[in-house]
Parts: sequence; structure tokens; C-alpha cells
Amino acid sequence: MNLTSLRFVEEVTLHKLSHFLPAQNPLKDFVHHNTLHAFQDKDFFTALQESSEIFGYKTFLPLSDFRKKLKSNKINAAILDKIIFEKKGEDNFFTWKENVLHKNYDEAVYPKIGKLRSLWKEKYAINLDKSSHGILFRILCSYLDQGISVWTFPVHKDGFLASIKELESNGVFSIFSTARAKKLLNENTSIYKLLQIIVGEGLYFENYLFDQQFSHPGWSGMIATLENNPTSLLDERKITLKEMITFELLLEIDTLDQKFGENWEPLITKINFDAENLFSQSPYSEYFEVLSIWQEAFEWTFYNQALTGLKDKTDVKISEETTKFQALFCMDDRECSFRRHIEALEPSVKTFGVAAFFNFEFFYQPINGKFFTKLCPAPITPKFLIKELPRKKKSAKDYHYHKKSHSLIFGWLISQSLGYTSAFKLFLNIFKPSMSPATSASFKHLNKKSQLVIENTNPEDKIDGLQVGFSIEEMANRVEGILKTIGLVKNFAPIVYLVGHGATSVNNTHFAGYDCGACSGRPSSVNAKVLSFAANHLKVRDILAERGIIISKDTQFLPALHDTTRDEIVFYDETYLSEKNKIFHVKNSKIFTNALANNAKERSRRFDTINSDESISKVHKKIKNRSVSLFEPRPELNHATNAMCIVGRRSVSDHVFLDRRSFMNSFDYEVDPKGDYLAGILNAVAPVGGGINLEYYFSRVDNQKLGAGSKLPHNVMGLIGVANGIDGDLRPGLPSQMIEVHDPLRLLIVVEHFPEIVKYAITKVPATYEWFINNWINLVAIHPETKELFRFVDGEFVLYKPIPFDIKTINNSLGYAMTSSENLNITLIK
Repeated sequence: MNLTSLRFVEEVTLHKLSHFLPAQNPLKDFVHHNTLHAFQDKDFFTALQESSEIFGYKTFLPLSDFRKKLKSNKINAAILDKIIFEKKGEDNFFTWKENVLHKNYDEAVYPKIGKLRSLWKEKYAINLDKSSHGILFRILCSYLDQGISVWTFPVHKDGFLASIKELESNGVFSIFSTARAKKLLNENTSIYKLLQIIVGEGLYFENYLFDQQFSHPGWSGMIATLENNPTSLLDERKITLKEMITFELLLEIDTLDQKFGENWEPLITKINFDAENLFSQSPYSEYFEVLSIWQEAFEWTFYNQALTGLKDKTDVKISEETTKFQALFCMDDRECSFRRHIEALEPSVKTFGVAAFFNFEFFYQPINGKFFTKLCPAPITPKFLIKELPRKKKSAKDYHYHKKSHSLIFGWLISQSLGYTSAFKLFLNIFKPSMSPATSASFKHLNKKSQLVIENTNPEDKIDGLQVGFSIEEMANRVEGILKTIGLVKNFAPIVYLVGHGATSVNNTHFAGYDCGACSGRPSSVNAKVLSFAANHLKVRDILAERGIIISKDTQFLPALHDTTRDEIVFYDETYLSEKNKIFHVKNSKIFTNALANNAKERSRRFDTINSDESISKVHKKIKNRSVSLFEPRPELNHATNAMCIVGRRSVSDHVFLDRRSFMNSFDYEVDPKGDYLAGILNAVAPVGGGINLEYYFSRVDNQKLGAGSKLPHNVMGLIGVANGIDGDLRPGLPSQMIEVHDPLRLLIVVEHFPEIVKYAITKVPATYEWFINNWINLVAIHPETKELFRFVDGEFVLYKPIPFDIKTINNSLGYAMTSSENLNITLIK
């Protein structure tokens, strides 16, 4: 074994590449995640510095932005002083305050990545990116295509490179222009030997591959994701990062042979270049420490307000006997204001928040559906299948999108007939947006009259290894789990609404990012219907009664779906309600309708194209039109204001105006004194809420590298991702239209329980504890008896006393919300 081989281990480098590349799923499963997941084993601020120095990411707002926020009181001066004092002590306080407020720093980014491979352009006057990326991206897109392409790629069962060989052997034209590249392909040449040809010295191989793959991190990250999770494509394709790199190296050899012939020498033979350890520990940086001080001051300015509001609020007791109805919503921050408006209209209502897959994990197969879609959190692999039964009425179709519209004869006929109609519809949509069969609408996910196979009567009845439906025992376990988790174990109202959520939009490539993240980026209507069926099942209720949860025979669970873009709601299974509950439901429906109109009005304050001063009905109509406008890049702002998550009883946060900035997961510490249910909640809240929060954070601070840029020039590539133009790299992260109003703060999780129990809950699973001990999420426990606040710092809870803040009291939350389009201060509601 020679020295070169000791310096480069292919498997180790490929594993490291997979770890650091973006891990974003295809568009259909657009689930938010921590963009810097590869650094999550490090402290948050250490990770921000290292990722910036290695990859050139911007990981903080610019210093000038922080200093402007101080002048505009968006950063509290007293909190800034407190943080500087705590970090630097009395002796260094004034020196560091001067640094923070006035000292100038070099804010340019000088990444380690890209230096070696840039020498081709600098020393040899050849741009390998320009020469190879175009064909590389087109080939990858064609191979992975999920239905856009008219002609299918000759996919070989043995994978990507086998398909390339088949294309080369049977095609009229060759991908390669030179003989050596073709020969190396057919000889199955290893990455190591290809790098010897291109680079020369093994000491530089890993650096070169990182340079190469991070010149197009979107495509490389997608391939690495598909290799680890091939089922994330409906029409699966077998491909590995190793195959992609091999093909790209062949393209580079082909390009170099074209320009220099076959006698050119490897890159490193004529160049003096010091091999650099990309992942060596970063040296101390005063600049990054100043940024971390500003970031903490920015965050705690909001946290301090929120914690003051939660601590100072007055508990309002509601008689259990007069509860008009109960409703379970998603923990989603967009439901925060909807729940508040419902409770304002009817104070006797009790609302709950929970991850809206509603504790039922399964794949779903709609009628005529060729593929199964996952309706549960992305990391879970379900063993169950829910099927939709056939129904008479079929879904509407648009023949503009018929598969034969690209054929010679039928395509010509459509363009000469329906083509004129299309042009007219497009013109009309400018002035009168309307729903069409092509609209991605949440209510289309499940027809109001759809019937589902939910109960399993034969355990042997399986499709592709999946059990069709749930047994009685399996349903009872899941219903028990969700009811105990949220603390709803007694005093059930006549109707308990199970409200899932989804969104509606057109011309929106990131539509899955607007639906329910707990359902892998899809509406949660099917999940609501499954839970409703299970909770209404008499045999399930018998089992629950044996376990201490007694549900009155008069209580019925009713599924529903809230469209968060249009602020509309649809109820399912209304015909199953008793006569008495039908009367109640009619009255309750009016509360939902009025609350949705108020919610639409509140949301409108942030939309420049809507006059929020108009009547509620007019504003609501414009909100609905906005959702189906072909020319609207911002159908809604989604999670753009998220900043915290409350895990506790509704009494912790009711009558506090949180400005749609909080996830709210219901939990009753009295039902879970040991903290085992709490541990389950935090195992989901940390990666889901934290992932949403951090993807918004990083897409906001660096929208070009960590986000997707503007969505206006985006083209859909093979139904798996978006790129700028037709030959661009896939864009990970979120487009600017989703993050423009977002304040980049880490998520603050507030848990109502005894601090020692909260510590037990977060330490139960190491992967969950990592979020907290490494400070990717901030954590505060509210003592349920004393209401004292305890902040989690360096592995322990310490008493936190909010800095005095003049918290105001308002009479009407909607009126207060309309006073500004900016984020508002936390207030108390009478």
C-alpha cells in the first residue's frame, strides 16, 4: 500500500460529504429541518462560526442590522448590558460594550471550501463548472424525473451508472466527446483512480471532492438524501453519491481532454498548494463573539417580554360543566391566532394543540392512487395503510394537463382549441383569480364524502407489507396516548372537534412547506378522520374506560380541516352526529366561521396588496382571492413569525397576545407527574418546532446560500426541486418570499412542569437532549405551583427573573393587531 492510498479513504470521505451536504427531501415531502444539522453536535455559536469559516455561510444578521435594532428599541438596552456583564464581568464591561456598539470588524467571508478547485480557472484558464455543470444537471434531472419529461430516461435496474452505460451503448449521440472518458466509464474506474488523473496527489483528494460537490450543494445534497431514503421519491430511482461523483469526474476528464488533449498533467503537480484540514477547530474570533452577544440580546428582548406575559397573566377559571365544545388543533403557530379568536367569541370553549398527525402513523392511498403517501412525521416508517374507498363522483380534470397534450396530433389539437381558452383564463386570472383543477388546494386531499378503510378486521390483509387499517387495540392505544398527552381525560364536551390543517396556492413550488409538517408536508384531514373514527368506536371506548378514560355516549368526535391560506374550514362526517349534536354543531359552526373571518383580517395587516381598513368580509374575500392568484408569490407567510413554543395547559397562555409567534402543544403536568408523556412531546417538538425555526433562521440570514433566493425565477426540476433557470443548481432552504418578515431567533420552548421533571424528559433520549445542551433551542420551565421561571443553562435549571417590562393590557386582540404590520409587543388581554 503506497502513501497516497493511506491519505484518502473513499468511504470515509463519502460519508463525511453526505453528513455535511444539505439534507432536503424532494418537493412532495418538503419538511423543515435544521439547515446546519451536520454541526448539531457542537454548541450553537461554535457551529455558526465554523460553518461560516468552512463553507462561507452568513450565519448572523450584519452588525449594522443589530445596531439599528438597538436604536429602534427592537433590542432592549438593559438586556444587552445584562448579557455583556454576565459574559465579560464588571472589569471588562465597558471595553466590550464599546466593541459591541462601535468597533468595526472585517465582515467579509473567506471560506475554506473551493480554494483548490478554483486553481483550474486561475492557473489553467478553464472553468470546469461552466463546462460540466450544464450536462451534469440535465442528466441527473432526466434520470430522477417524476413525471415532467415527455420521454423517459432509460432507467436500468442496477442504478445510475448502469443507465448511463446503456444510454452510451444504445444512443445515437454520446454524452462524452473524448475516447478516454468513454473507456474509463466502461472499465468501472474507481473514484480514487479518476482523482489520480485529475488531482494527482492523494493528500488533496478529499479537499477536491468537497470543493467539487459544494460547487452544487443542492444536487449533491438531493442525491445523498435519495441514497439514504429512496422511498422519498414516488417513482423510485437507484442512485448513490458515489455514482454521481464518478460521473462528474468523468465529465471533468472529458472537458480537460477536449482542451488539452490526453497529455495534460494532474492539477497539483505544477501548483504549490498547502493542503488544509477543512474541519480543523476554528481559532478564537472577537468578531463572532460580538455577534453572539448581539444575537442573545435580540432573542432575550423577545423572550423577556413573552415570559413576563406568561408569568403576570391572571388565570381565568372556566367551569367544566359549561364547556360548549372542545377542539384539537395542530400545534402550528398559525393556529395560535385562530384559537385565540374562537376563545374570544366563546369563552366557554376549550382548545388544545397537538402534532396534527393525531398520533396515528400510516401511509395513505387515495382512490386511483398509484402510490402511497406518508401522513406522519418524516422520521417514522409506518406499518399501516389507510385506503380510500371508491366513490361515484370523480375529481375534476383539466385537459390542458392531459398526458397526450405533448403528442404530435392530440397536442396540436389542444393547442389549436383549448390553447385559446388557456390564454383567456390566464388573462382573466389577473382580475378575477379562481380555483381550478390545477390548484393545489387542501380540501382536495380528502373529499367531504370520502369513506376510508380504518378498522382492520383481518391481520393477514396486507398490501406491500403494510397492514390495512388498525386493530381495536391499536386504535385504543393511540387514542389513549393523545388524550393523556394533552390532558383531556375527563369532562368531555358534547362535541370534540379534531381540526387538521392544510393550505391552498397556485404556482407555488414550495406548497408542501405550507401544509402540515407532522404529516410530511400534506394536509392532516385524513389523520383527523382516522382519530375521529377511533375515538367514536364503541369497543375502543370500552378499552379506554378500563384505563380510566370514560367518554360519555353523548360525546362525539368530529373531524375538520382548516385551510390556513384561505381561512376556511370544512367538517367531515356531519351526518353521523346525533340530532342533539347536530343542533349544537350548527351553532358552533358560526363561531368557527366568525373566528376565521377575524383571523383573515388579522393576517391581512402584513399583506401590502390588501387594505386592512376595509370591512372584515371584504378583507376575507381578498384573502381567498390571494390564495388562487397565479401572480401572487406570497399566498401566506406560513411560519414567518415563529419564535417560541409553549408546552403546557391552555391556562398558561390564554389571555396573552402572542402575535402568532408561538407553537402551542397542550400538556397537563397533573396527568403526567413522572414526565414520560412530556418526554414524548419534546422528542417531537424539538426536531419539528426547532427544525422549522432554524430553517427560517438560516434562510433569513443567508438567503442565497442557505435559502432559495427569490422564487420568481424558479423552475421545477423533475418534480423534485427548484432551480434558477433551466441549468441551475437545486435551491435548498426557503425562498425570500417566505422569510422576509422573519426575525431570526432561536426557538424558546416554555414547559409547564417541575424543573427536575423537565430535565428528566429532555435527557431521556440523547438525540433530543442534543438540541438543548448545545443551545440550538432555548428552554424555560414554569413551576406549575409557584409560577417561577427556570432557565436551562449548561445542563442545569437556574432561576430566571425577567427584567422589568411595562406589559400593557388590551381589550380587543384584533384591534390591537391592526395597529401595525410589524411584530407587536406581547400584551395581556382582558
